[in-house]
Amino acid sequence: MKNNLVKLCIIILVALWSGQLQAAPIITELNSNWRFKQHRLNNWYPATVPGTVHTDLIANEIIEDPFFRLNERSVQWVDKEDWMYETHFDMSDEMFNKKNIRLYFKGLDTYVHVYLNGERILEGDNMFREWKIDIKDKVKAKDNKLEVFFLSPIKVDIPKWDALPYHYPTGPDQSQQGGIFDKTVSIFARKAGYHYGWDWGPRLVTSGIWRPVFIEAWNDLRIEDVFFQQKEVNKQKAVIAVNTEILADSDIKNAKVTVTDKTSGTVYGTTTADLTKGSNNVTANFTINNPKLWWSNGLGEAHLYEFQTDVTVDAKTIDTKDTKTGIRSIKVINKPDKDGSTLYFELNGVPVFAKGANYIPSDNFLPRVTKEIYEKTILDAVDANMNMLRVWGGGTYENDIFYDLCDKYGIMVWQDFMFACSMYPSEGALLENIKHEAIDNIKRLRNHPSISIWCGNNEAYDGWFGWGRKEEFTKQNPEYARVMWKQYADLFHKLLPEMIEQYDPEAFYWPSSPYGLPGQGCDDKNGDRHYWDVWHGRKPIAEYNVERSRFFSEYGFQSFPEFESVKKYAPHPKDWAITSEVMMEHQRAGAYANNLIEEYLLNEYQKPKDFESFLYMNQVLQGDAIKIAMEAHRRDMPYCMGTLFWQHNDCWPVASWSSRDYYGRWKAQHYFAREAYKDVLVSPISKDNKLDIYIISDRLEDSKGTLLVKVIKLDGTVVDEKKISVKIAANTSKNTFTTQIDKLLKGTPKSDVVVHTQLTDNAGKVYTNNYFLLQQKNINFPKTTITKNIKEIVDGYEVTLQSDKFARAVFMSIEGIDNFFENNYFDLLPNQSAAIKVKSSLSQKDFEDQLKVVSLSDGY
Repeated sequence: MKNNLVKLCIIILVALWSGQLQAAPIITELNSNWRFKQHRLNNWYPATVPGTVHTDLIANEIIEDPFFRLNERSVQWVDKEDWMYETHFDMSDEMFNKKNIRLYFKGLDTYVHVYLNGERILEGDNMFREWKIDIKDKVKAKDNKLEVFFLSPIKVDIPKWDALPYHYPTGPDQSQQGGIFDKTVSIFARKAGYHYGWDWGPRLVTSGIWRPVFIEAWNDLRIEDVFFQQKEVNKQKAVIAVNTEILADSDIKNAKVTVTDKTSGTVYGTTTADLTKGSNNVTANFTINNPKLWWSNGLGEAHLYEFQTDVTVDAKTIDTKDTKTGIRSIKVINKPDKDGSTLYFELNGVPVFAKGANYIPSDNFLPRVTKEIYEKTILDAVDANMNMLRVWGGGTYENDIFYDLCDKYGIMVWQDFMFACSMYPSEGALLENIKHEAIDNIKRLRNHPSISIWCGNNEAYDGWFGWGRKEEFTKQNPEYARVMWKQYADLFHKLLPEMIEQYDPEAFYWPSSPYGLPGQGCDDKNGDRHYWDVWHGRKPIAEYNVERSRFFSEYGFQSFPEFESVKKYAPHPKDWAITSEVMMEHQRAGAYANNLIEEYLLNEYQKPKDFESFLYMNQVLQGDAIKIAMEAHRRDMPYCMGTLFWQHNDCWPVASWSSRDYYGRWKAQHYFAREAYKDVLVSPISKDNKLDIYIISDRLEDSKGTLLVKVIKLDGTVVDEKKISVKIAANTSKNTFTTQIDKLLKGTPKSDVVVHTQLTDNAGKVYTNNYFLLQQKNINFPKTTITKNIKEIVDGYEVTLQSDKFARAVFMSIEGIDNFFENNYFDLLPNQSAAIKVKSSLSQKDFEDQLKVVSLSDGY
């Protein structure tokens, strides 16, 4: 009897499981058997989907790698052509017999007509939108022909440019590089602006099926979207409304929506509703007591809940959607105070100093950015102690995996909408198109706990009020200026905030970056600021010490990649000069930027002896400049509550403001950022004859430690030494130690010493910093003898270095870029050793033969 009962239970469970399986939607990706051709020609070639025309042309050896040497110039014809992609597919019986069948394009770049079995089913015109097309009455069981026809974005948009009596100001659209003279057409296409060229990127105007294509089939109903609206969150409770969007074929009585914790099985919320044919929104409300909160990197665990939302009818589960999200309260505090108006992030009730960088797309050919590249990109931010990345408005709303990784590792995301440095003809059909773009992306991203702010655009507001564009166009024709401003206001001050209010109502919308007060450019007292007087304004790097902002959302300093990276795209010795044709092609800010690097280098350091030394020293220069800025911004806490340098990454191999080059190699700046962004920073700063030493802490509790201040001659002689007990105040910056410099020096010239500071907290954690009392070119860095000891470890070697005298910015390298140095560009105190782990697959003999170690004095 007992065995029969067990068998009966098993039969029932199998029947229920089979019923669920039959009822569940079927999803198939169309990623095989694609081919493509130049539309006006006859030859077909294999294609990769997702992909781009350019990468398919490279794979079929029709064009060469545009990133190599001067090849970008020879592929400018590609964006003037129309392209056709096609595939054939069959439907399984199970899928074909479903009541609902649709095609789902996650991303089509950009102007596109789609045909199924000869019938046009879509005209698309926005790279950033998703497209869902009902094909139930058009699809066949066998041999369906799907054609995707891409129109040249250049040919589509040039007539729009020609038709206007005036022309909109645009970002760095390199129309002349594209062979279309001054016709800056990028603003007409809802497409990544950087594809048209930027001052750090090539002009490669892509087309293609750039995100996956799916066929979806289902019966009765399906879950279209689930939104976890976090209405109130604190340590005691989280009040959550789960809004489930359900698409129903017909009126359905008593559909049950249940929200469950996938890990524990706890049922959090359930509700029953009658569905009507079409789209329905059903809300299940619940409260989690004492929730595990999501924290940013450095403040705590980035805990993620895994929820499952089920829709059942007559005890049968029809559809299920999994959602991984973190429970947190993020508020942007923008309010008047005695100095102006604040801008800072409050996470779970705690004011957070934002430490991070601006992020651009990791490649010009977006489908080439693999999961591994994304993981490294985000982990490199985490490992540099960042807690925020700003997704810049001239790129793209990133793939889901980018935000998944930010969620996982506690990186807050400043999310721009995709507009940068331009005014846009945003009215009529284009404004309606942008509305749907905003809805698609807000809905797609709003469950990510990392999303911390939505921002209208990059620099368009500041361009109008701060760069003189308003005056320029008003002078040309007041009516043109009036139209441009109305289009701007309708988009950024009306449409986008309305979309946020409707689709992500707990989120904060910021109209532009930078933005301070209405009707004026950014300033040092209100909102966020993009500060470029160091670099574009040619001010010395020490100016970072005195410039202030409530939130620095952009600032930066250029450098070339390291020599081993340069050799990847400029392999010939004739290329190895910053003014060579190849190096200039990979410097998109032009001779102006190269001259600036050289000018700054000679102002701050002594003259480098050769090209390789120039590359090394300009990385140290970039690192030193941004280190000064990061420390100054943190010292100015809480007046300043954020520092996001420009930029975290590159989209191709180039001289740029990045701290990591295109290949993922850390520049000196990234190593320096890791130190400057630690949870505790000890930061010396001098003025006149006074030395102040600040201790800045992100910790949420007070702690104590011992501060050591040493003045050391570069030959190792200790001039003075002081040790004091200090309080490390929580979540703020404090000037902890002040002294007269001449008392410390005791007659020793400033050019012969380094001020070494070391903070050891009561848990034994050590924080150090070295400070010079003069510019680097005026410091008498000695020639050094650096000894090295190498021992084999897992995945590589441990190199222990020791120098007889002070060695500034010690740089280690081996051939190629398939390696990683745990630390680099670091200072070595006289007769003190440093052990550095190096990932390398070389034999020990080859590693020892190739390992080069230099310091700053070797570059002179």
